[in-house]
Amino acid sequence: MSRVAHPAGPRHADVLPADHPPAPPADLNALHPAIWPHSAQRRDGVLTLGGVDVRDLAGEFGTPVFVMDEQDVRDRCREYSEAFGPDAQVFYASKAFCSRAVLRWVTEEGLGVDVCTGGELETALSAGVDPAMITMHGNNKLPAELARAVAAGIGHVVVDSYEEIARLAYYAEQAGARPRVLVRVTTGVEAHTHEFMATAHDDQKFGFSLASGAADEAVRRVLALPQLEFAGLHSHIGSQIFDTAGFEVAAHRVVGLAVRIADEHGVEIDELDLGGGFGIAYTDEDQAPEVKLLAQSIRDIVDRQCQAAGLARPRLTVEPGRGIAGPGTITIYQVGTIKDVDGLRTYVSVDGGMSDNIRTALYDASYTCALASRASDAPPMLSRVVGKHCESGDIVVRHAYLPSDLAPGDLIAVAATGAYCRSISSNYNHVPRPATVAVRDGAARVIVRRETLDDLLRLDVG
Repeated sequence: MSRVAHPAGPRHADVLPADHPPAPPADLNALHPAIWPHSAQRRDGVLTLGGVDVRDLAGEFGTPVFVMDEQDVRDRCREYSEAFGPDAQVFYASKAFCSRAVLRWVTEEGLGVDVCTGGELETALSAGVDPAMITMHGNNKLPAELARAVAAGIGHVVVDSYEEIARLAYYAEQAGARPRVLVRVTTGVEAHTHEFMATAHDDQKFGFSLASGAADEAVRRVLALPQLEFAGLHSHIGSQIFDTAGFEVAAHRVVGLAVRIADEHGVEIDELDLGGGFGIAYTDEDQAPEVKLLAQSIRDIVDRQCQAAGLARPRLTVEPGRGIAGPGTITIYQVGTIKDVDGLRTYVSVDGGMSDNIRTALYDASYTCALASRASDAPPMLSRVVGKHCESGDIVVRHAYLPSDLAPGDLIAVAATGAYCRSISSNYNHVPRPATVAVRDGAARVIVRRETLDDLLRLDVG
């Protein structure tokens, strides 16, 4: 089965908006090491991960399926820990991918865990995570969630509103506890990322604004309540960020608040949490920084700002999620229909879609994919990998070059799907969520089982 490779420039500009796909790669079978998991390689043309053939994975576990390289995740945990050093703390942002197996891996590698809902908290506790190594986030923590967090004795609560400060103090008094509190500060930094992934500008739901004086008032209220222990400040500027310029501005402004706290209350902050948001490579165009250089830059930024302000450097905490879970996972799909649209591209439909990866539709995210079940010397074919859902926006990979002999039944692998794909998955069109399978040393096991139609019907009590 062979198709004509389409030119990169589409026709019909009077019908469709301008579209500018990248040039085709020199080798369709190559696996860029910055994008694919550490263990990804081809054997006789077939993609393997953790020493396991993707055809065997598809045959045993079905498709679509998330396949996570356990050693890759562990290696990235160690990389962050070593880069930031023993005098800093690294907490895994569980919202990126939350399962008991993964939370065990990260804590076995010495990381803490941050959670932002009761569900994430219960998953961490049931995985055996030390409560003292859990930090709880969230702009609208429910009363029951706060009560559970306090009763469990978690290490930190990041407060996000005046109401929450009062509620937390109430539950702390009820439990006879004194939780350590970080005040989340909105620094006004415009991070260079998608609008929906920027979290430090003033016009959004998170934190206390520095510009309005709300952050100063929040600290006053925490310090005035004996049920709470003021530990320090928290700032998170966004997600999928490639440079440290935003962190420098944020650190400067947060340290300015720390100076005012010291002047007004005679208290120096013990901890400074700069959040996460460190970017990873999804395509050849992404230039993600090396973790070692990123860590050194952030440490230098905090040192400079504290030295200039005359403050002792507080203990630094960072919260990578995507950087740990993202690169080590691929999604395997089976090709269904293939539809040529003359002069534009070929639409390749797979057996998943926006129910297992909403990021392309939500954030206009870009991904890299490859024919996984065999090698091919056929010329590249400009393609769009799409799902099976009833939406024209159901796109998995907007611009893909796949071999022109692609056929139904072939397996396609999409790289770097470990972060926020399974986490934001849905049952749209009543499609069950895929399984997540961990691979390591030639063995594979399910860590999150595939949903079934019986699972869906069991919830429908009508």
